[in-house]
Amino acid sequence: MPIDDQPPITRYRWLDALRGLGATAVLLEHMTYRFLPDVRPTWFNLGNYGVLVFFLVSGYIIPASLERRGDVRAFWIGRVFRLYPLYVLTIVIVLAMASIAPLRKNIDLVGHITMLMEVTGSWAFTEPMWTLSYEMVFYILVTALFVAGVHRRSGLFALAFGLLSVLVAFAMPTRGLLGGPVVPVVVLAVLLAGLGGVLFGSGRVRTAGALILGTLAIALVVVGSRVPWQGAMVLAVMFTGTVIHRWERGQGSGIWPVLGVAFLICLTPFMKPVTVNGMANLMTVALAGGTFCLFYALRGRRIPYGLAWLGLISYSVYMLHMPLLRLFFFVAGDPLRFPVVVQLGLGLGVLAAVCGVSWLTYRFVELPMQRVGRRLAKGRPAVPSPPRDRITIG
Repeated sequence: MPIDDQPPITRYRWLDALRGLGATAVLLEHMTYRFLPDVRPTWFNLGNYGVLVFFLVSGYIIPASLERRGDVRAFWIGRVFRLYPLYVLTIVIVLAMASIAPLRKNIDLVGHITMLMEVTGSWAFTEPMWTLSYEMVFYILVTALFVAGVHRRSGLFALAFGLLSVLVAFAMPTRGLLGGPVVPVVVLAVLLAGLGGVLFGSGRVRTAGALILGTLAIALVVVGSRVPWQGAMVLAVMFTGTVIHRWERGQGSGIWPVLGVAFLICLTPFMKPVTVNGMANLMTVALAGGTFCLFYALRGRRIPYGLAWLGLISYSVYMLHMPLLRLFFFVAGDPLRFPVVVQLGLGLGVLAAVCGVSWLTYRFVELPMQRVGRRLAKGRPAVPSPPRDRITIG
């Protein structure tokens, strides 16, 4: 998953390494269903671990990227050219493979235009895409907060969404309430209205656009998430990453909101309405948080090139591995019919193939389109930055 569209020379290499680990964890999660299932960990969820690492990284760097630019137009141009080229390519690949790997049911094309399919009642074209919906919700919400001039209150937002997760787990069903073909169309219209006001309006129009975006983001998470309490908790985790970034730069009142969010995350899985493995979920969260803290502590050290390189191709690994796995299973059949040694060899071959294809798409799809986005962003007149928020919490 992407974090920023800076040139590689200015990247945070420790964040690249984290992204590489996260993508590899998700890939291994999906591989171990069919390769060496006996080594699959049961005391924590490998895929959720990778996803949580991604969310922490996004929370750490995305608001900083917007604030460094000081321009929501440039930010959104960069995001579109960072996310959509490979996203569209993945959808094309999945559609081309429909004859050998049938499409998932209840796929809505309009929902995919906004990337908000997971929070509008639609299934994604391929399983890992669900996290992109929460990335997009976070972008929408961060934009609204930035325009409103309250974007520095990250600790307050982290705690608020953590508490919201607990309340939603008590008060709402365990499944989202949105669905049907009309919802994605309405969401698209509201999103365009809000972004239009923010990107091209001024004064009250721009403020109204920010209000529309903020309301839309919160509504989608609370009533649209496939598992509503988890949707709110995802935003709490992402804002926790932002709190750490602000604390590092002396922009907030401290790192104490991280402890509050950690407590709420530990509390929610053990509540009666939540039907998940509480201990496994707790260990997954602890490992993801511990991994982020470890790399943060080592951020001044030299990062092994292999990990940093894996981070560069992580978005491609994340997006393409499921279509590539399905193609392999179609050609080679079920790996479980082979001895363990053969399964191991086939698994290593698949890992190498996924990384090789991901390098090609990074080199010839992601990088060129990022360059186009940077050129377009530089050529746009800047939107004035909001006044600095004088009250900061976290």
